[in-house]
Amino acid sequence: MPLEIIRQDITKIPCDAIVNPTNTKLFPDGGTDAAIHMAAGPELLAACRTLGGVETGGAVLTSGFSLPARYVIHTAGPVWHGGTAGEDRLLTSCYLSCLNLARDHGCQSIALPLISAGSFGFPKDQVLKIALETISTFLFQHDMMVYLVVFDKEAYRLSEALFADIQSYIDDHYAQPYLSSRFSRNAMADTDNMPAPDAMPMMQSAPKKKPSFKARLSDAIKLDESFPVKLLRLMDAKGMDEVACYKKANVSKQTWYKIMNDKHYKPNRKTVISFALALELTLPETQKLLASVGFTLSESSLFDVIIRYCLENGIYDVLEIDSILFQYDQETLFSRL
Repeated sequence: MPLEIIRQDITKIPCDAIVNPTNTKLFPDGGTDAAIHMAAGPELLAACRTLGGVETGGAVLTSGFSLPARYVIHTAGPVWHGGTAGEDRLLTSCYLSCLNLARDHGCQSIALPLISAGSFGFPKDQVLKIALETISTFLFQHDMMVYLVVFDKEAYRLSEALFADIQSYIDDHYAQPYLSSRFSRNAMADTDNMPAPDAMPMMQSAPKKKPSFKARLSDAIKLDESFPVKLLRLMDAKGMDEVACYKKANVSKQTWYKIMNDKHYKPNRKTVISFALALELTLPETQKLLASVGFTLSESSLFDVIIRYCLENGIYDVLEIDSILFQYDQETLFSRL
């Protein structure tokens, strides 16, 4: 099952387990920890008092009580001391301990926050990097739906150089802002001098003519190999097995089986894009793969322009791409299902 990054109140996520970032004494002292205790009710604190604490980097489990989650997994994250006191190792241990504990209790889904990113002072971008790397490694070996819960864009801050390069690319390739702002400025600045409708051919759209049956049949006849066949051929050319492919694409095993076995199943556009990224295809190769199920990447969609930028610049890590999409308020690849 895949990893999905979401902006949500962790206490309201219906899943098998949520993770509570706490201290070694398991006593709530504010932030997410206090919010989870408040939502769960006083029984949670009573249960925590019976556990005798938890070591930094470790994890313990209680019932979820009044929460929509069945379990609460409590973990004590490291306090940030500048990165010289083994903080990275301890934070990695937090995420891995939580995931292993959830697996041991039969959990199929878990929601984790950015541990130690609040009052413990761990830089959010570093927490995000460690969380994604640890979760991704775990998911290559185990099936579980993992939600990484974030509240703001600070965790996704791009480097200035990358942001400037992407913005320049968007300015050069994304047509919609120019057209819409142009017409908006005209409308606001001089509505009395707006040209008559027949003088504005660019704003008129010709009625779409429904293609004839013969034309549709002709298009169908020209279709080449199906998406599953094309995908398997590309995997073979890249020397990638099916598990590695759908894991790298962040696609669930169930979706993979549907693609391969259900002749009526049509993957959505983001799923196809994710497979293209997993296979590290070029932009023309990606367009061909998309075309096999009737999709394309355009220059009139900001999401599409960002994906085009990544393909043209060899950025294939779906986690990094989602951080870019997140910065521009676009729906992420992880939210495709």
